[in-house]
Amino acid sequence: MNILNKALIAAALATVAAPCSIAQTSQRLTADKTNEYGLIYTLPSTNVEITVCIERTVRQPGQFHNYARKYLNVSDAIMRTDESVKVTQVVLNSFGVADPSKRYLAQFKNGSTPFMNIGPENAPLNINTEETYIVPTATITEPEEPEENPLDTEAARQAITQEMIQSSSTAKKAELAAARIYELREARNEIISGRSDQSFPDGKALQLALDNLAAQEAALTAMFVGTTTVYHDIRSFTFVPTKENVSNKVIARISPLAGFVGTADLSGAPLTLSMHIDELGELPVNEKGVTKTFPKGGVAYCIPGKATFTVRYDNREVASSTFDIAQLGVVFGLDPGMFTDKKAPAFVIFNPVTGAVTELGTVR
Repeated sequence: MNILNKALIAAALATVAAPCSIAQTSQRLTADKTNEYGLIYTLPSTNVEITVCIERTVRQPGQFHNYARKYLNVSDAIMRTDESVKVTQVVLNSFGVADPSKRYLAQFKNGSTPFMNIGPENAPLNINTEETYIVPTATITEPEEPEENPLDTEAARQAITQEMIQSSSTAKKAELAAARIYELREARNEIISGRSDQSFPDGKALQLALDNLAAQEAALTAMFVGTTTVYHDIRSFTFVPTKENVSNKVIARISPLAGFVGTADLSGAPLTLSMHIDELGELPVNEKGVTKTFPKGGVAYCIPGKATFTVRYDNREVASSTFDIAQLGVVFGLDPGMFTDKKAPAFVIFNPVTGAVTELGTVR
């Protein structure tokens, strides 16, 4: 069995058996005799996640909308059902995914015991240190919970009188509802002014009574002016960059009636993503400008490229971010000897999203 196969088996066993040293999702591997001082890991490719929050507003007329001006002197009552949608928040994040084509063996000096922590995708986190690179993450601000429809409350059921239920005329029901609104307002004013015959044991009971009267009035008023209900929906979409620019790729469609719909559903307006390559990663060169060679048994890492991602909706830009992208880069290696130096062993911290070196120094 050759050294790579032996190391692969040993690394697999270590991944299962090793305790977490940084977090529950990381594993510690140590180069020793059991794996012939070789550590196996996988460099990541970089994916981009687009998280979108939409707000859908549904406006519905009340059953007495035609009588809003007559009884309540309201001129802007909702007269027909109307639905609209808008994108309220978009955030972009990058994350690493194991790239099976980039599996590497770092070969260390016999008798040494350097260690490496790897993440859940088998990407290297660090060598000879417990410090990790914290990937910056943008998050969606949690939208406020929608207010309860006043017509769906218990107070709404209390507000409807027996006479309103028995009446077969919409005009009569509207007249009775309006009269009830004014009764509720008068009752509330009497309580507030202290003219009410009803007594309350404490301030809490008083407030409950006032709140109930207000809720009944709101329900009856909604029957004239209509209701506006706001819904929020948050979805995430993943994009896998390649070495090609992308222009206005449709990643989702948004319908005012159904919210998020499939990319082929033309009932929805397109949410698009564009990617512009800003730079490609390049292999390092020596002082003479000659490309350096990969060191024997080296610790492979990525020198990533960079790209800017822009999301557009309704003919406007709603988000833009620039990320380092592993697929736009090249792979080079660190001399494994620096990690086993007896006098001044080195440590390195990697970016788990790209496999790039974020910090390299001497063990403190």
